[in-house]
Amino acid sequence: QLDGLNAAQIKELREKSEKHAFQAEVNRMMKLIINSLYKNKEIFLRELISNASDALDKIRLLSLTNEDAMASNEELTIKIKSDKEKNMLHITDTGIGMTKEELVKNLGTIAKSGTSEFLNKMTEMQSEGQSTSELIGQFGVGFYSAFLVADKVIVTSKHNNDTQHIWESDSNQFSVIDDPRGDTLGRGTTITLVLKEEASDYLELETIKNLVKKYSQFINFPIYVWASKTETVEEPIEEDAEAAEEAEKETAEDEAEVEEEEEDKDKPKTKKVEKTVWDWELMNDIKPIWQRPAKEVEEDEYTAFYKTFSKDTDNPLAHIHFTAEGEVTFKSILFVPTSAPRGLFDEYGSKKNDYIKLFVRRVFITDDFNDMMPKYLNFIKGVVDSDDLPLNVSRETLQQHKLLKVIRKKLVRKTLDMIKKIAEEQYNDKFWKEFGTNIKLGVIEDHSNRTRLAKLLRFQTSNSDTELASLEQYVERMKEKQDKIYFMAGTSRKEAESSPFVERLLKKGYEVIYLTEPVDEYCIQALPEFDGKRFQNVAKEGVKFDESDKAKEKRETLEKEYEPLTTWLKDKQSILDAAIEKAVLSQRLTNSPCALVASQYGWSGNMERIMKAQAYQTGKDISTNYYASQKKTLEINPKHPLIKQMLSRVNTDAEDQTASDLAVVLFETATLRSGYQLADTKAYGDRIERMLRLSMNVPLDEQASPRQLSHTVLLWRNLHSKYCQFPCPCFIVAVNPSNMLLLLWK
Repeated sequence: QLDGLNAAQIKELREKSEKHAFQAEVNRMMKLIINSLYKNKEIFLRELISNASDALDKIRLLSLTNEDAMASNEELTIKIKSDKEKNMLHITDTGIGMTKEELVKNLGTIAKSGTSEFLNKMTEMQSEGQSTSELIGQFGVGFYSAFLVADKVIVTSKHNNDTQHIWESDSNQFSVIDDPRGDTLGRGTTITLVLKEEASDYLELETIKNLVKKYSQFINFPIYVWASKTETVEEPIEEDAEAAEEAEKETAEDEAEVEEEEEDKDKPKTKKVEKTVWDWELMNDIKPIWQRPAKEVEEDEYTAFYKTFSKDTDNPLAHIHFTAEGEVTFKSILFVPTSAPRGLFDEYGSKKNDYIKLFVRRVFITDDFNDMMPKYLNFIKGVVDSDDLPLNVSRETLQQHKLLKVIRKKLVRKTLDMIKKIAEEQYNDKFWKEFGTNIKLGVIEDHSNRTRLAKLLRFQTSNSDTELASLEQYVERMKEKQDKIYFMAGTSRKEAESSPFVERLLKKGYEVIYLTEPVDEYCIQALPEFDGKRFQNVAKEGVKFDESDKAKEKRETLEKEYEPLTTWLKDKQSILDAAIEKAVLSQRLTNSPCALVASQYGWSGNMERIMKAQAYQTGKDISTNYYASQKKTLEINPKHPLIKQMLSRVNTDAEDQTASDLAVVLFETATLRSGYQLADTKAYGDRIERMLRLSMNVPLDEQASPRQLSHTVLLWRNLHSKYCQFPCPCFIVAVNPSNMLLLLWK
């Protein structure tokens, strides 16, 4: 029974109460929670305390703009009381409370979209063997964890805008009724758990205290537990006992003592005794961790605080604790999580997150900001506490406050400092794996911090098959007189390193950066230079090598020798003329006969593929059309035998059809090898077939012959027509390789 209500009253209440069925999604959710978290039941207390803290945050925030909000109760506390006799555990908060409508809505229904996402992620994490306990808090369904330990849950709640109500459930259905006791809470909520037989340990004071300290010591409101302690108190001595004591005293006392005794004889006589006293014991008397000097905070305290406020079960990868001074003063602790939050790039830039919590003078204001951190740092978690921001303004007004922009700027700088200090091994193995894309997006989006972010970039390079390299490391390894940073983009490392564009670079010992993610090329394009070195896409014009006078003279001689071929390719081949700007001798090819090179303002093959894959591209964007329409340069390798043969044929007969076919096939093959797509794949296939026919002396006009039937099938047809009548009871199923006829009889 509840305090103030006997069994008969409870029975009458249940008979008169409104009965409700749980929404189907809630039933599914509860079953999943109970089945998946049964080994970690203790988290129920963490979730209920967290909900109580949220309710206290709401009433405190409301009181900033409505001074009457806390008139019924100025206290902001969470109190936990165990009742072993009744097998009940009570968790009471003086938060905002719930109206009758909110009790039904908040505790009986869940948005279907949220349910589906929760169920999918729960299933996914279970299949990966990951802990799912933090998910229920992240999805706001922590209340239902109460049924891990309780057969019945009773919620008594009083909101300023409604009378006090009682919500009761056994997890199958729930009921709501007006509380006949009237207003006993003033404001707030009491959750009463009627514990299961096997959960009786959660009534033990030591268990409760340990769980509060384990999960909730950094909650920003005082948490009290109804606990006993032994105290030494003064108690009056009974007269008979006093007389006996006086009788033991003899006349050995001198006159002075007698005189003193007579002076005090009117005072009551007492003795010291030990008594068990019950009272509220404060569990989290720790000053907010961000208000303490960083040097006084232990590493395990940071970890415990992070897990409490972020609801993450993993330790953070890094943290920074600082006080910012100047135009605005604030204290902050920021954390880098070990793993990227799920759905990190879902609705990128528009999806709100609650990872940065804003306090003003230790009062929680909001975590519903899109602008506290830039989009690319949407994984950073932490708290910010400022004395300079106004308390009594709305969140919308605060979001436009000029000081918030100053805070944001400092938070970004401190975050980048924190990331920079992560140890190299951890950075490459953990941070870059989880958040590398964020840093690349930062280079694209954050102009003011681009130089800092560039130092955080990591890429695969030709220097190592396994180790990632920073741009600083690349520059340190650059060859003498090398003035550009070379990079090649592709869908994979294998594609990039086998590209014709890197052949000579690798042969001459130049290091090439391999860009293998869609965002990589955008990222590099946003960087004009690094450490005074400009970037060079090796699939575009501009790749030049330092050469001696003798090498230059030799190149010029070759250019003159191959001028008939380069002119013929551009001017005499209509297919090529529409696609290429010019044909030139290549300095970058060693093994391939030719390659298709983009202009400095055109798209590489990789970029063209990315742009075509983006469904929102309609082709109406002027700049997009401009880049896509840029003609390319056909580079030919004068040392390749095919190119030498083509030159010979062109010099002999410029109208040679075989040379024309070879030129087009080489161009189309170069298009594919350079990462571009062919406009007409059928025509390309036809040309390949023509070349194959010529090489194998197959007539160009010879058609495919009709299918020849096997001897066995012909034999079967003859037998069938001679001995069977229509409708025939048999039919052929298959003819096996050894010409055995297989018949299936009906």
